[in-house]
Amino acid sequence: MIEVSGLTKIYAEGEAETRALNGLDFSIQEGDFVSIMGPSGSGKSTLLHVLSFLDRPTHGSYLFLGKDINKLSNVELAEVRNQEMGFIFQSFNLLGRSTVYENIELPLLYSPMPVHKRKRAITEAIESVGLGEKMYTEAGKLSGGQKQRVAIARALVNEPAIIFADEPTGNLDSVSGEQVMDILKILNEHGRTIILVTHETYTAEYGKRLLKLRDGLLESDTQIEKRNTESYFK
Repeated sequence: MIEVSGLTKIYAEGEAETRALNGLDFSIQEGDFVSIMGPSGSGKSTLLHVLSFLDRPTHGSYLFLGKDINKLSNVELAEVRNQEMGFIFQSFNLLGRSTVYENIELPLLYSPMPVHKRKRAITEAIESVGLGEKMYTEAGKLSGGQKQRVAIARALVNEPAIIFADEPTGNLDSVSGEQVMDILKILNEHGRTIILVTHETYTAEYGKRLLKLRDGLLESDTQIEKRNTESYFK
C-alpha cells in the first residue's frame, strides 16, 4: 500500500535548514496497523503529514497504492486523499453547532455518491461507533469520548483504504481513550489499514508494528508483541 525510499523533508528559513525527515525507507502493507512514536522533534508529525498528502517530501520517493505522488498534481492528490484516506485528530475538528449527522456528512459533500446511498453510509458509520441515539445531537454537546467517536465515524464514511490517527486519545480520559482504541482495533481486524501517531506506549501497543523515530531518522521498526489490551485500564 505504501512504499517510501529516501524520504526526506527539509524546512528552510532563510539560510537555515531543518531536516525533519532524513532519508526514511520502509513499506506498509494493506491491513497493517502501524504505530509511530518518537520524542518531540523526532519527525513523527511531519511523517504523518507527508504520508497523508498534507505536505510533500523534499526528496525521495513515495508510492501510494502504486501511484508516485511526486507525479501527481495538488488537485489529483486532493482527490486521492478524499477518496482513499480518513483522518482522526487529537482536537476532533468538529463543527460544534452542527449535528453528529452533519459532521459525518462533510467528507461526502463533494462526493458523486447518490443521496440515498449517502444517507445509508452516514447512518451506518454512526451506528458503527455506537452513537445512533446521538445522530441529531449538536456535536458541541457531546463528551470528549463521544466527539472522538464522531471523528472516527467521519473518517469511515467514505470507505477509505487507510485511516491516519494523530494522537487520537490525547484529549481523553483513560476510559474514553480505551473505547476509541478498541474501535480502531476492531476496524483493523476487519481489514482497515491504520497509521497511528502517539506518544503513549499503551496506545501504541494496540498496533501490530512500531516505528520509532529520532532526529528524523528511523531508529527501529519492530513487530509489537500482542497482549491483553482490554485489562490495561481495569
